[in-house]
Amino acid sequence: MRHGSVLVAIMATLFASQATTKQVPSALKAFYNKARSGGDCTGADALQNGFYNTEWSGGHTTYCTKYLPPGKGFYLKGPGSDLANMDIDCDGKQSRGDGRCKSSTDTQGQTRWGLKHLEKHGVRDLNANIHPYVVLGNEGSYSPTFDPRMVGVEPLSIVAVVCGDELVYGVWGDTNGDDNEHPMVGEASLALATACYGPSISGNSGHDEADVLYIAFAGMEAVPARAKWDADSYEAFEDSITAQGDKLVAQLFGDKSTATGGSDPHHTSASSIDSDSDSGNDDDDDDNTKHSHKSGGARRSTIPRVCHIILIALFALA
Repeated sequence: MRHGSVLVAIMATLFASQATTKQVPSALKAFYNKARSGGDCTGADALQNGFYNTEWSGGHTTYCTKYLPPGKGFYLKGPGSDLANMDIDCDGKQSRGDGRCKSSTDTQGQTRWGLKHLEKHGVRDLNANIHPYVVLGNEGSYSPTFDPRMVGVEPLSIVAVVCGDELVYGVWGDTNGDDNEHPMVGEASLALATACYGPSISGNSGHDEADVLYIAFAGMEAVPARAKWDADSYEAFEDSITAQGDKLVAQLFGDKSTATGGSDPHHTSASSIDSDSDSGNDDDDDDNTKHSHKSGGARRSTIPRVCHIILIALFALA
């Protein structure tokens, strides 16, 4: 019985950890590979170009709609096979942290949308230690700038993030502001980055590789309907938006029979992307934010969690 109890406890820990991320659906993975192998985002596919993934990247990252149905959203696309990296944002409330945000040198006490939109939910602001938010949009005295609201993306709406072989849902919670020489993109809260790449992530140590896919969904249907904004953990908040995120992904990338709305016969539908296309590269004046791009985030182990749990269980039962 003792061994059985140990095994049950270990398995419970496993499933609790797995609840924070999920495997990327095959159709979304096909889109990921298509986006990476499709080259630069130019012409009518580029909502706005000229952004920097890092200070030294040359300003070739674009708010892109290539391969997406018209009016459904956008993603960040760098040159060639690049997408975007993931630097760390620690803005907003600072409670419930484990100290990893202390290394950030540009933390600000307010996010772009938190105070204005969350007060009605009894929450003062987003918390980078709890809320998996993404930084999108560029506003400041530099050029170019870009406002996602101009293409129908609503503040605090759900954003799908593909990092490695995992899918994490976040919300559009902050914007890139004026504290860099160049207009920067590619940033997420500590909570979201930790879900992607583990606890080695910190306020000044993110994920350098430009292999992260951020998909912002347009329309009011992307605004969380049952988000637990007052959650006291990342897991609790993520769980509250996952079902709606799954629905958005299914509508955009899933089987046509489950998608809503019509399609443009002259535009490539995301749901029609062949999985064989895999490439070898797998009115507000709130305080604006944003941060210089950092580096050094380690990838999560590629060994499946189930293998870890089996090994642990065997040792426990020995």
